[in-house]
Amino acid sequence: IRLKLRWFCLIPFTEYCDSQTRNMNVPKDHQLHHSHIKSLIFSVPDKIGSLNEVLDIIKQNHLNLSRIESRPSKTSEWDYDFFVDFVEPTDPQLERVIEALTKSGYGVVDPSTRLERSASTTNIRGIPWFPRKAADLDLAELMEGDDLSADHPGFTDPIYRERRAYIAGVAKNFKHGVDIPRVEYSQTEIETWRVIYNKATTLYPKYACRPYNYVFPLLVQNCGYGPDTIPQLDDISKFLQECTGFRLRPAQGLISSRDFLAALAFRTFFSTQYIRHSSVPLYTPEPDVCHELLGHVPLFADPDFAEFSQEIGLASLGASDADIEKLATCYWYTIEFGLCQEEGQPKAYGAGLLSSFGELSYAMGLDEKKPQILPFDPFDAAVRKYPITTYQPVYYMAESFQDAKQKTVGFCEHDGSTLLCSIQSLHSNCGDLGY
Repeated sequence: IRLKLRWFCLIPFTEYCDSQTRNMNVPKDHQLHHSHIKSLIFSVPDKIGSLNEVLDIIKQNHLNLSRIESRPSKTSEWDYDFFVDFVEPTDPQLERVIEALTKSGYGVVDPSTRLERSASTTNIRGIPWFPRKAADLDLAELMEGDDLSADHPGFTDPIYRERRAYIAGVAKNFKHGVDIPRVEYSQTEIETWRVIYNKATTLYPKYACRPYNYVFPLLVQNCGYGPDTIPQLDDISKFLQECTGFRLRPAQGLISSRDFLAALAFRTFFSTQYIRHSSVPLYTPEPDVCHELLGHVPLFADPDFAEFSQEIGLASLGASDADIEKLATCYWYTIEFGLCQEEGQPKAYGAGLLSSFGELSYAMGLDEKKPQILPFDPFDAAVRKYPITTYQPVYYMAESFQDAKQKTVGFCEHDGSTLLCSIQSLHSNCGDLGY
């Protein structure tokens, strides 16, 4: 899961913000190291003088801004949310700003922990915010959407960019409890899907795990899987709910690790609907509908895998940022790139393998260069660095989904772990776990 923070200015406050911050020592160099930046989110009502009052508080505390962006608020309590980056603030400076904003009646959130404060709450809650019911996932934070990087294959293609923006808009307007809007894919998009589908499915009988090969024909029969059409998320979601209670919900792009994992606790998976650029059908720099539908979806219909995925999600609720990073890394080495053992042979269950003809071949030892395969150990996996633009040098192999789940739960409940919430207590403290 790659974290690239992108916030989009969706309301016409930009010129006003520019005029107010022009004399606030805003650095011109936006390539500052992340450790020098601290962020804050504040929410304001739609009344004259609100933003000016907030900026005055920031200036009075001698904080330097490197960015200020805005959007309509996702809550009914406020009209607008503002996201600001401060350059090298001290903790006392930041604390004074938060205290002053809170006393003035504004909503304030620290994105590093998502600890919420309000005028009626004098103490910071001890646990980072997390969803209590599936509908709360409507508040998930988008980390990267249709703002393509310069090295993306579709960056210079205006037709592709317009298409991505349209499909992202479909996901942006989605709310829990309604049917997922259908996307009418073009012939170019279907041809891209066909290339990937035909290549990947040649390897499944021999190298995919047994549960995957059991479910895949059911998706062909019930959800329209095949080389000539891209299945619709709504059809798949309803099928998964009948099998294991898992559901899909459309995503504009990359979701924060915390929110992405939290959704799994409610047996919900954020799935993109757009497809990679047709110029390189066997490569994508980010998850797309091919990765989601060929890699992730089939195993959500398997009860053991669904339970394993949910356990990772439950462990993330209320966890610290450090523990979220560890869980996200475990997720990477299991649900994204995991292997399991069947009759003494490695089989793929990770979505990054099952949706990539090239990496699946490599992981199964078909290339000249061989990867290292280790027994699954979440304590080791949680702290192992991994590349995101090359094949993995190391894969972990579990004995089964049950084995992976038990070891992951043991890791989360270990005395040395700082995870804040146990799986047992979360079952009683959360409202609707979504199944």
